[in-house]
Amino acid sequence: MALRTKLSSFWAAAAATFALTGGASAQALRDGLEIIGAPHLGGVNMQTGVTELAHDVRMLDGLLLVIITAIVIFVTALMVYSILRHNRRANPKPATFTHNRKIEIIWTVVPMIILFVIGGFSLPVLFKQQTIPDGEVVIKATGYQWYWGYEYPQHDIVFDSFMLAEDELADYGYTSDEYLLATNTAMVVPTGRDVVVQVTGADVIHSWTIPAFGVKQDGIPGRLAQLWFNVEPGREGIYFGQCSELCGVNHAFMPITVFAVTPEEYDAWTRGEISDFASVDARAPQDVELAAAQ
Repeated sequence: MALRTKLSSFWAAAAATFALTGGASAQALRDGLEIIGAPHLGGVNMQTGVTELAHDVRMLDGLLLVIITAIVIFVTALMVYSILRHNRRANPKPATFTHNRKIEIIWTVVPMIILFVIGGFSLPVLFKQQTIPDGEVVIKATGYQWYWGYEYPQHDIVFDSFMLAEDELADYGYTSDEYLLATNTAMVVPTGRDVVVQVTGADVIHSWTIPAFGVKQDGIPGRLAQLWFNVEPGREGIYFGQCSELCGVNHAFMPITVFAVTPEEYDAWTRGEISDFASVDARAPQDVELAAAQ
């Protein structure tokens, strides 16, 4: 409880420090946006996919589930049959043969066919994820211990994103259900456009992900990796993710928030936010960095 109180106090101070990065202006986009991409208590399935990549991943997951279920049932049936058919009471005289060429061919060929089927469906999905298009929107996401920094090089927008403390959620239009998910600022992207996110780390390895988009990419210091997505038109809303690479003691406290808005709203946001964001050095001051490290 004491640790939680200290963390809440730290993030509250950090959020106040970075209020000048334009979060209040971006927060205007929060009104009217439905929370779509978020985990649910007791959920066992993937989040609702809102990109072509997410649909492909879900299809592949369903295919693998069917294949794995069939294999488990078949192997279980073989084990039950062997136990009942070849125990000492049912088969007192054991067989003396040691090889069966036909069976050996079958258990070699059938797994190969299964692997070819899996590869035939999974490789196109992988290639689609790794073939980065010319982004209509390009954003650089940098992982820090322990928060995310965002840059829009096409619009000279730079800001940082910190997790909201519990007592700040209501001020930003969230409820207690979004604690550990919501941030004081959000990456803003338009629907219906190819968005390329360049991911890197400033100190250690982090990982940027939004499950509803079907994307995840490690941010490695000294390297610039890329991912892409295109949110389907009509799926405007709020989407959450969390750093998915163990990066330090506060790893669990650097969530990701994305606002997906219409292209018209996105264009209006970039036009209205350029001066606010560009005029502020959005990097954390040394005392905040020191507090985070401690």
